[in-house]
Amino acid sequence: MSAAVCGSKRSFFEDIPSSPSASVSKKLRRCSPSSPSSVRFAPLPSLLDHLQALFPHMDPELLERALLECGNNIDTAIKRLQELHLGAADATGEKMGPVEELGTTAEQGTVTNNGEAADTTAQIPSAPETLPVDGAEWVDLFVGEMMGASSVDDAKARASKLLEVLEKSISEHVAKEAAQSFHKYGFRTGRWKFDARSCAVQENMMLKEQIQVLIQENTVLKRAVAIQHERQKEYQDKNNELEHLKQLVSQYQEQLRTLEVNNYALTMHLRQAQQSNSIPGRFHPDIF
Repeated sequence: MSAAVCGSKRSFFEDIPSSPSASVSKKLRRCSPSSPSSVRFAPLPSLLDHLQALFPHMDPELLERALLECGNNIDTAIKRLQELHLGAADATGEKMGPVEELGTTAEQGTVTNNGEAADTTAQIPSAPETLPVDGAEWVDLFVGEMMGASSVDDAKARASKLLEVLEKSISEHVAKEAAQSFHKYGFRTGRWKFDARSCAVQENMMLKEQIQVLIQENTVLKRAVAIQHERQKEYQDKNNELEHLKQLVSQYQEQLRTLEVNNYALTMHLRQAQQSNSIPGRFHPDIF
């Protein structure tokens, strides 16, 4: 049984056309003897998807056969495929870009058969040679680094390194803009003092105009207060006159009542006098 498996391993890696040398194929055949790779198992979909995310340019069939030959040990398969990829790059004379190197220099974490990732020590990536020029490129760079991280510690290390590079880039950009602004406003040639004087003169003129406006508004307010005071005085005089008239009316009413009472009393006295002086049967000599 083991002889048949070893023969199948030999036939699989000898059929790879992209192998640059026989040494690379031998490295791919070095699977862990302690792993359950003596019997072929179908590769888990999660492991195959993880390999496709790490090696998007490789043939999916090649990745599946590599997992089968290594007994679904993704750590060993990743190492062997990295060696194969690096060997092919050295043979063709190609060089990976700075962002791609950041994703491949870190050591990938091991994944168990249940799909759980085990933490491994990762190498801190180096800063890219060409920095992004806008926010979208920085976001793409951060996303690429986080996707290439093998563990939480690796992701923290990558994020810390990129944040240092971003902080340095922002500081340099701010210093450059400050130097340009000083040069623009004539700080070095002495024109900055002239601009300061002109600004002070303009500010003084604006303050004078504001003072004139405030004086005019104050005059208007004084006039309005004087008019309001006069109206208030007239209103008070009218109120006093009204109170005086009310008192006169009360006095006249009292006098009228007194006169009415006196008139009634005189009328009664007149009637009584007429009744007492009248003689029946005889007329008054002055009248008749």
